[in-house]
Amino acid sequence: MSFLDGKSVLVTGGTGSFGKRFIKTVLDEHSPKRLIVFSRDELKQFEMQQQLSAPNLRYFLGDVRDKERLYRAFDGIDVVVHAAAMKQVPASEYNPMEAIKTNIFGAENVINVCIDQEVQHVVALSTDKAANPLNLYGATKLCSDKLFIAANALSGRHRTRFSVVRYGNVIGSRGSVIPFFMQRRASGVLPITDPRMTRFWITLGEGVQFVLDSLQRMHGGEIFVPKIPSMKVTDVAQVVAPECRTEIIGIRPGEKLHEIMVTQDDAINTVELDTYYAIQPGVDWWDKRHYGEHTGARAVAQDFAYSSDTNAQWMTREQLARLLASEPIEL
Repeated sequence: MSFLDGKSVLVTGGTGSFGKRFIKTVLDEHSPKRLIVFSRDELKQFEMQQQLSAPNLRYFLGDVRDKERLYRAFDGIDVVVHAAAMKQVPASEYNPMEAIKTNIFGAENVINVCIDQEVQHVVALSTDKAANPLNLYGATKLCSDKLFIAANALSGRHRTRFSVVRYGNVIGSRGSVIPFFMQRRASGVLPITDPRMTRFWITLGEGVQFVLDSLQRMHGGEIFVPKIPSMKVTDVAQVVAPECRTEIIGIRPGEKLHEIMVTQDDAINTVELDTYYAIQPGVDWWDKRHYGEHTGARAVAQDFAYSSDTNAQWMTREQLARLLASEPIEL
């Protein structure tokens, strides 16, 4: 029996790249009582309804900034996956308060309503940009991560438990560099910010499965980080458009040369398992026996950091080419 069978499940930001794949996967492989898409864009909901419909699937218009709307949407919900966010780095830099309202105040609304409505399990999606953030988007997601972890203490006598999933760039998702390179192929020139740049990479399907796995394993308080490969952006460009020349344009404001998902400062609270890391909260209410020796968890070295440039796992051009042949790309 699946963890989600018989449960009422809601996804905020459900019309985004992750939300659509998550909804489709749950419909295909699980048997929830209800599955609710919560998002603020009526056109995206209309378009998604043409592709995905089921007797237990519902579409709910609303914004995470609107607390009263969340109360109505979360009534009777058992599981919430919080994927709604402003994600574009330049847009967040230019419209900082809009990013703060959605990514921070919206997170606070989701937390308070989940507790009041007795939601059982909540997983919030984070990003590699939340670790040692350089841009406002990353800073707002770090704040969001902190809010969701602290919410386990705020929940008190209530049954709600909160955890966070943090992963890197999603291959083929809308707004990512691969669709951008595909769109620029016709020009014959691909802009590269820096030839040394590296990034973590994960497929949309892998990201969805990692969230599903994290929902089952969570105790409430962890930040789950999958072990995924790194790749140089120049190698990505060679796979997507080998016929194009590259033009070095320099790192943009708020952009890092390499991304990090577990900082050296977090190492003291981080454990390693076979396929992922778990950053435990360094607080009094956390029980470290959750990841004791009986679980197979191993403490990482004190100077450990999980960064895309020092990663032990790398994706080859051939592996990326095979993934692009099998993964749908959102242009």
